[in-house]
Amino acid sequence: MRYFCFLVTVIVAWVLFLPRTHELQTSQRQVLFQLRKHLEYPPSLEIWANYSGDLCNLSSTVHVSISCQGNSVTELKIMGDYKLVNVNDFNGFAIPNKTLSENFKIDSFFTSLSRFPSLKVLSLAFLGIWGPLSDKIHRLSSLEVLDLSSNFMFGSVPAKISRMVKLQTLTLEGNYFNETVPDWLDSLSNLTVLSLKNNRLKGEFPSAICRIKTLTVIALSHNELSGKLPDMATLRGLHVLDLRENHLHSELPRMPKGLVTALLSKNSFSGEIPAQFGVLGQLQHLDLSFNYLSGAPPSALFSLPNISYLNLASNMLSGAFPDKLKCGGKLGFIDISNNKLIGDLPSCLGSTSDERVVQVNGNCLSVDSQHQHQVSYCREVLARNKHSRGRETVVLVAVVTGAVLVLLLLAFGVLSFCRRYSSRRTVGHYIFAEATPDHSPNGYCSELVTNARFVSQAARLDTHGAPESRIFSLEQLKEATDNFDSSMFLGEGSMGKLYKGKLENGTYVAIRSLTMLKKYSIQNLKVRLDLLSKLHHPHLAGLLGYCIVSGGHDDSSGNRIFLINEFVSGGNYRTHLSENYPDKVLKWSDRLAILIGVAKAVHFLHTGAIPGCFNNRLKTNNVLLDEHRIAKLSDYGMSITTDESEKLEACFFTHFTFRLCNLKNKTDMEGDVYNFGFILLESLVGPVVSGKGDTFLLNEMESFGSQDGRRRIVDPIVLTTCSQESLSIVVSLTKKCICSEVSAPRPSFEDVLWNLQYAAQVQATADTDQKSDSTS
Repeated sequence: MRYFCFLVTVIVAWVLFLPRTHELQTSQRQVLFQLRKHLEYPPSLEIWANYSGDLCNLSSTVHVSISCQGNSVTELKIMGDYKLVNVNDFNGFAIPNKTLSENFKIDSFFTSLSRFPSLKVLSLAFLGIWGPLSDKIHRLSSLEVLDLSSNFMFGSVPAKISRMVKLQTLTLEGNYFNETVPDWLDSLSNLTVLSLKNNRLKGEFPSAICRIKTLTVIALSHNELSGKLPDMATLRGLHVLDLRENHLHSELPRMPKGLVTALLSKNSFSGEIPAQFGVLGQLQHLDLSFNYLSGAPPSALFSLPNISYLNLASNMLSGAFPDKLKCGGKLGFIDISNNKLIGDLPSCLGSTSDERVVQVNGNCLSVDSQHQHQVSYCREVLARNKHSRGRETVVLVAVVTGAVLVLLLLAFGVLSFCRRYSSRRTVGHYIFAEATPDHSPNGYCSELVTNARFVSQAARLDTHGAPESRIFSLEQLKEATDNFDSSMFLGEGSMGKLYKGKLENGTYVAIRSLTMLKKYSIQNLKVRLDLLSKLHHPHLAGLLGYCIVSGGHDDSSGNRIFLINEFVSGGNYRTHLSENYPDKVLKWSDRLAILIGVAKAVHFLHTGAIPGCFNNRLKTNNVLLDEHRIAKLSDYGMSITTDESEKLEACFFTHFTFRLCNLKNKTDMEGDVYNFGFILLESLVGPVVSGKGDTFLLNEMESFGSQDGRRRIVDPIVLTTCSQESLSIVVSLTKKCICSEVSAPRPSFEDVLWNLQYAAQVQATADTDQKSDSTS
């Protein structure tokens, strides 16, 4: 009887609990389908509609993953098909084909999500979600990982997220958050990964972050942060610090000893590199390029036991290296170019070494004088900068003193006004007339002052200490070319005839003859040519001067222009890729070095002057190699000879068209990336791609996806001299450059350069390992 009663109790309990369990499963399923509706039925969730079983049992894919514990959803990962395209003028509203529709309600969406109380991992990327992030997100109190990257969320990061104390990973990168970085982040005491990069966050780097002792990754790059970077040494568990492309302008602070990667490029850091950086024993990647760092780089930095990537380019570093500088055994890439370094190059940094890639151009070192300045140049620039800083201090003192005097005068005026009412207007007028400073700049015409971009251009180019371009006479050019004799003729292309010339001082030059229609302004053309001649870079075939021959009133052919460029003797890059010249064919590491040089040149053209120089006719024929196989880009800035010239003049001289020009420059920049993709493609498969149709090229690129396809189309020289990892990096980069804008955004030239440098580092490491294996 007792046994019977026990059995009945068990059956009754099972019957009572069964509907409740079934109801819970139904509730979770309904929420998932509500989310699918909110997200406007993305193709990646179509499988939910066709599946009648328990959604927790579905196999995970790249786009969708659901994990459950018991009867509750604990992990939800959805990746959509909205490829993120940076929208500069995103104003917080829906954009057709880029975001969800205007019917999407972000608040309702997160209200539905909050019905998953046991959710621990939430990842929603590339879904076109737009609007300010709802503070209802804090209802997911069990959440440990939150990833909302690559959407269109804007405004501020909700303060109620500070209540999500279990949160370990917070990733909001690739959105449009445009307020300050939250100062409450230290409330998240378990946070290990903080990624807010690629937003529009402003203000200072909050010191609260330095109180989160659990942090291992901080990624705040590509924002608008400014001010001082606080002491980071307290974050003992920090491994990755990425603050690239902000406006931070302090001295470099101390770093934690366990730091592995520090990316601080393209800020305004100043002062010397701290000696403490030389004891960071775990450091592998350090990028301090494009800042204002001065002094001598710490010798210990080069000999760190784990350092493999060291980029100190484009700073104001000076002094000489010690004779016995040692390099770490893992150091595979060093870039110290475009600084003010002098003296001999230590043996471990020798550019001819097979063990590592070293970039040293643009200094005053006692090596390869063709790519180095004179020592006097570096000293003059440093002295000028020192004098400029002193002058800025004097100006600051003068401004402060003037402000104090103005306040005293104002106070005296008010006092006089109160005491002498009858004469207050006369006295007051006299005081204010005397106290108002004269804002008219001395030595500049009003037209120049009103054009802020032109002033910026003049200031930017003046810092290079570039000489004025030389204006040649036609007689001088005839003498240099033996009256344009056929023996001096180098060839003819779409940009006119090209001759080799020899100037009176013995310098060889390349002289290009062009015809320009008379509708173009000679005055504006001269301004443009003068600016082009001031663009100096180790990987540009510099414009030395020009000659303009007027066609006269009755000559409909227009004006003839002769451009005098630096002569580069080694031929163009394409001939070094051709089977017709087997003695010139380049191995993979040589091709990477050339590609890096070209990418640096184009990046400089885009960002090194205002306005940037776009539409640079990028093709292998226009990449020249000198006797040391150093790449030099030619025919850049040649849009002055086309209908683009008028648009350039409008961009250059008027303020009204500023926004229009920005949009055009973005298109032109992507055009340069697209054309560079074909230089990459030719580097991989040879010049056979030239002249092929788009369909052929796309089909060939599809073949890169398999090993058999690569063996079929990739140049045998490349296959026998490359590592598969290095090759894969460049193949992927090539696809990104040539792909259509609809399917995926093209990379910036900074991204192109970084990927190529990384591929070179990987190749250098592989070559070193292979050499070690062969000798052992």
